[in-house]
Amino acid sequence: MDNWIALVKASMKDRKVTQGELAERLGMSQGGVGHWLNKRRVPSLADMNRVLAELGLGGLEVALEIRERAATEPALEQRYNPYFRYPVSDWKQACELREERAAYRAGRYELTDYHARGEAFWLPVTGDAMTAPTGLSISAGMMILVDPAIDPEPGKLVVAQWAGSSQATFRQLQDESGQRYLVPLNPTYPKALLTDECRLLGVVVQATARF
Repeated sequence: MDNWIALVKASMKDRKVTQGELAERLGMSQGGVGHWLNKRRVPSLADMNRVLAELGLGGLEVALEIRERAATEPALEQRYNPYFRYPVSDWKQACELREERAAYRAGRYELTDYHARGEAFWLPVTGDAMTAPTGLSISAGMMILVDPAIDPEPGKLVVAQWAGSSQATFRQLQDESGQRYLVPLNPTYPKALLTDECRLLGVVVQATARF
């Protein structure tokens, strides 16, 4: 509950959405929203997810954690998979070429139920280039899980490295008239044409709020 409240308040601040405006979108009173955000009442999981959707975080869901919404319902025998742990990297480490396994210097790991196809790793989101006024939005302070073995198709969120840069960047891959671009979700940042000078390091498969 505390994590959800913190995420909602941070998203409202980023998007300049007041309690009154959020209440109007939800079709309820401002006082009702205030009760939730001040922990005087506990919303249902459905209401919590409805709030996330109204704040452009519909790609996340409140379950045992805040995670990417699954495209399909898993089979019964797959619902109780063990958790997997992946190392937390930084934006410079993510650019290091590796032959087999990532040589992470830090000993920090995070758990998830996502079974990676490749040598996945977490990255902490910094800055506001992927914070959008509407729609999908990934705010600073969230953690993203990157899987290098996923095909980088248009529409996917990706982590990339430009030639000559020692630091990775986080953008959405988009196709426009046959050309691919790395596009920030924040419209105040410029998009960049994807060329041979840029190496895609992996696809973001999960975004999680960590507080």
